[in-house]
Amino acid sequence: MAPPLSSSMTVKRIHREVADAKKEDLGAITLAPSPDNLFHWTGSIPGPQGSPYEGGIFRIDIHLAADYPFSAPKVTFSTRIYHMNISDKGGICIDILKHNWSPALSLFKVVLSLSSLLTDPNPQDPLVPSIATEYIRNRAQHDRTARQWTELYARPPSPTPLEPSSSSPAAISNLGNKRKGKGRASAVVAPSNASSSSALRPETIILDDSDDDIVASASTASARQRAKKRQRDTDTIDIDLVEEEERASNKRRMSSRADNRGGRAMNPARGSETTGEVIVIDD
Repeated sequence: MAPPLSSSMTVKRIHREVADAKKEDLGAITLAPSPDNLFHWTGSIPGPQGSPYEGGIFRIDIHLAADYPFSAPKVTFSTRIYHMNISDKGGICIDILKHNWSPALSLFKVVLSLSSLLTDPNPQDPLVPSIATEYIRNRAQHDRTARQWTELYARPPSPTPLEPSSSSPAAISNLGNKRKGKGRASAVVAPSNASSSSALRPETIILDDSDDDIVASASTASARQRAKKRQRDTDTIDIDLVEEEERASNKRRMSSRADNRGGRAMNPARGSETTGEVIVIDD
C-alpha cells in the first residue's frame, strides 16, 4: 500500500524501477518489491569473492518515502554482519544514502554500492569505531571475526536430501532387501474403540521366495552328498572284486608250479626201478 501523500509521479517511478530491475543482469543479487506494497522492497547480496564475507547471503530491507526519489530510501541489513560501516541493528553508513543521494540514482545502484562496501569498507567514516580500529591495527583478527560471523549468521542452509520415491531404483532395492530372510508374520488388530460388530482380520503369514531358494539349495546339496557316497561305495566294491580275482589267480599259479616240481622229482625214481645196472665179472 502506498503512503497517503505519495504522488502519481512517485508510483510511476517505482513501476519503472521494477521494470528496469527485471531487465538488469543482477547475477546472484536479488531485488524486488513486496507483492502487496510497492514502497517496501527486499533484496539479498552475496558475499564478494576474496572478502571475509564470501559464502554468505546478506538480506536487506528497503523502505521508500512518499516523495521518492526526491528523498533517499531507508535501507537496513536484516542479516547480522561484522562490518565497521554497518551497525548491529542493520543501520548503514554510506554517503549515497545521506548527503550524496540524487534522484538520478536507483535502487539497483544502491544495492551495487552496498556490495562494493563489503569489499572496500570505509574506516574514515565508521559506524562502529571499534571494528574500524581493529581493521586498521589487526587486519588478520578482523577478517577472522568477520568470517566467523558470516558462518554463524549468513551461511545459507544446506539443502536436505530428498527421500527416494517408491518407484525409484533405490527404493526398489531396499524393498528387495527387506523381503529377504525368514518369512514374516503380520497381524492387524482392530482398535479398542471399534464396534463389536466389526470382525478382526485374520493373521497373514508372508513367505518370501528366498526361503524356497534356501530349501532348494539344501535339497541339491543333500542329493550331491548321496551321489558322492554311492560313487565311493561302488568304487570300493570294484576294488574288492579286483583284489579277490588277483588273489585267486596267484593261488592257481602257485598250485601249477607245485605240480611241475613234483613231476620232475618222481621221474628219476621211476627210471631207477625199470633200468638196472649190469655187472660183468671176468674169471
